[in-house]
Parts: sequence; structure tokens; C-alpha cells
Amino acid sequence: MSDKSKIQIIGIGDDGLEGVSETARQMIEQADLLVGPEEALARVPNSGAQRLSIDADINEAVERLRAAGEDERIVVLATGDPLFYGTARYLCEKVGKDRFEVVPHVSSMQLAFARVKESWEEAYLTDLSQRPLTNILDRIRVAEKVGLFTNETQTPAVVARTLLERKIDYFTAYVCENLGSPDERVTRAELADLVDQQFAPLNVMILVRKPDVPDRPTEAIGHRLFGNADDAFLQSKPKHGLLTPAEVRAMALAEMDLGPRSIVWDIGAGSGSVSIEAAQIASSGTTYAIEMDPEDHALIIANAERFGVQNLVPILGRAPEAWQELPDPDAVFVGGSGREVCRIVEAAYERLRAGGRLVANVGSIENLAAVHESLGRLNPHVNVWMINIARGTHQLDRIRFDALNPTFLLATIKPQ
Repeated sequence: MSDKSKIQIIGIGDDGLEGVSETARQMIEQADLLVGPEEALARVPNSGAQRLSIDADINEAVERLRAAGEDERIVVLATGDPLFYGTARYLCEKVGKDRFEVVPHVSSMQLAFARVKESWEEAYLTDLSQRPLTNILDRIRVAEKVGLFTNETQTPAVVARTLLERKIDYFTAYVCENLGSPDERVTRAELADLVDQQFAPLNVMILVRKPDVPDRPTEAIGHRLFGNADDAFLQSKPKHGLLTPAEVRAMALAEMDLGPRSIVWDIGAGSGSVSIEAAQIASSGTTYAIEMDPEDHALIIANAERFGVQNLVPILGRAPEAWQELPDPDAVFVGGSGREVCRIVEAAYERLRAGGRLVANVGSIENLAAVHESLGRLNPHVNVWMINIARGTHQLDRIRFDALNPTFLLATIKPQ
């Protein structure tokens, strides 16, 4: 296919043909067919070319472009840079890159950063129409600068309110409306000042981290991704001290080898310490905390709220009946004691996905031997650890060590 027969994807701004190059102007004026959203088509005077809007059904445009003949002069109009969260990415994927040439225009994101006089080289940029805000909070939390295409549901006010609720309060915000048009407006404000404001639908929100602020609010310091201090979790007084210790938790979670989207089961979840830390690691997945004690089930809910965890699902019920309707897990943690632990481990292993990881924590030699034998029948490759932890304490001018009860971890990977 010659270059002359390629379909042109041309980015334009609010100033229409006045803002494009002479070559791009000629392509648009000589086109037999103009394709694009109504917003972009409206910026180009009528030249007699056929027009096909993609607002109602972009797949109709895809089929039309696939069927285009080599002699047809077709131009696809897009706002700003077509490859920056724009039309060109989708069309190239569906029709094929070799069918197109792309002539970019300045994107609204570029304009927004120019208006607030900030470099965007190291900024985290995304479109809230494609990635929900709750899925990117951790990226925003550690970023120096953020650029967001907002939408009608995730507005600047919603973004500001959500950030403040999650204690992400250390950004100066800019909302850039109707960039490149006569009614362009740029608002600089604190996040708290935005929660009740309304803005034009076409806007870009920029967040710039304030200088000399901590990496997180003071009240959040000490709340770790994993390995939190035992006292950070609410516990019922009769059972206080029975949750999985921080050091054992850290090792168990390492062996569970969680990814961002992992499905996790925590069986015998107790007050939820393992569940909560698993949910924080697998932030785009789901962690199911399965517990049959109603009091502990209530503590799981309270601790999840305390840590601000949204992707943890508490399940009140007895294993294995309680997990019958749950999706198969990528990783399972089993904690507990008694005669039932072997049966639970075996049943959980059967539901584990191929390549999934199972970690069990037991506190007695008898349970260690029994669980090891049970897992060994299912998989010959079982790793075992005895964990002896002693925590240092200061007494006058000396350091002494308080030993925790020894505990055992077993871990295995289900073959592919």
C-alpha cells in the first residue's frame, strides 16, 4: 500500500483548521470521507466530504475503514494527540497500524501542564475513563506530579474528596477547563477547596506534590504494607496475642508470592491481620477472609476499615462450606489448629489454581507432622520452616529478649 492510500489520522484543537499544518489542512479539505467524534467534525467547515460520526458506534467506523479502497481519501479527526489516550490507539489495534499515518496535535494534557508551568516528564498520567480512581490511589500516593483526564462520574470534586478520605492531602491541585477555547479557565486550589466545586466536562486535573512534606500523613506512619506491629490490629481480649505475629506474617506473605491482581483466601482469618496485609499487596485483586467466629468476623471488618482496605471481603462461615461460591484462589493462607486443619488444607489445595501457592501456619509438632503428611500426598514439594523469634526489650541499661512461641510454616506450589 502506497503512502498516498493510507488513512490519515489528524489531531486538531479547538481552533480547528487554523491550528494545523498546511499539509494537514490540505488532507482534510481534499478528503472524500471524514471520520471522527462530532466534537472534532464540528471544528472543520463542510467541504462536501461524507462524514461518519463515531460517537454512537465506533465499530461501524472500524468496519468502514477496513473496507476502504486504495483510491479513497479518508481522514480520521481526533482531538489533540490521537495516540495519547485517543482514537488512534483503538483504530490501529482493530484495523492494523500499516493502514494509517498519524499527524498529532498538542494534547490537552500537554496544554494543561504548560498552563500551570510544570514539566510533565516524570508525571504519572492516566485517564479515569479507563482506570477507576480506586485502582490508582497507590500510584498517586507516591507520585511527584499527576495528570488526570477526569469524566462525568470521577470529577475533580470526587477526586479531591477521595484523596482526602485516604489521607492523601499533600498535593496542590489545578483544574484546567476548556483548554484552547475562548472560555478556557485554570483553577489553582487546595484539595479541600475543590470538594464542592463544579467544572466544565472538558477538563484536566493536575496534582503537584507540595515540597518538604512526608511520604504519607503523620497518622499513617507505622502502617506498613505488610509486617505491621501486632498491636496495630484490634483483637478480642480473651484471644489477645493469638494473631499471626508480624514476623511470621511477613514470611508467610512472601511465600504466598502475591501479585497486584491475586485472588487470596485467608482461612481461619481471626482478626484479619494476614487478610489485610494480603489485600494491601494485591491491591487490584480480592482477598476473602473466612472466619467462623462472629466476634472475630466483626474484628475483621473493623480492622479493614482501620487500614482503609477496600478489596477485602469478610466471609462468616465454616470451611470448606463457606468458600463454595468463591472464585478459585491464586494464593491461600491457612491458620489454625485442631483436627480439622488437615481436611481444610486438602480441600483448599483442590480449589487452588494451577501455579497457585498454599501456605499453612501451625503451632504444634503434631499438627506440623499431620499437615506435612497431607500435603505430601498431594504434592511432593513442600517446604517447611520452624520459626523461633525473640524480640528485644530494654530493661534499664540492658537489652533482653522475650521469646515468642515457636511456630511452623508449610508452603507448596500447585503444579501447572
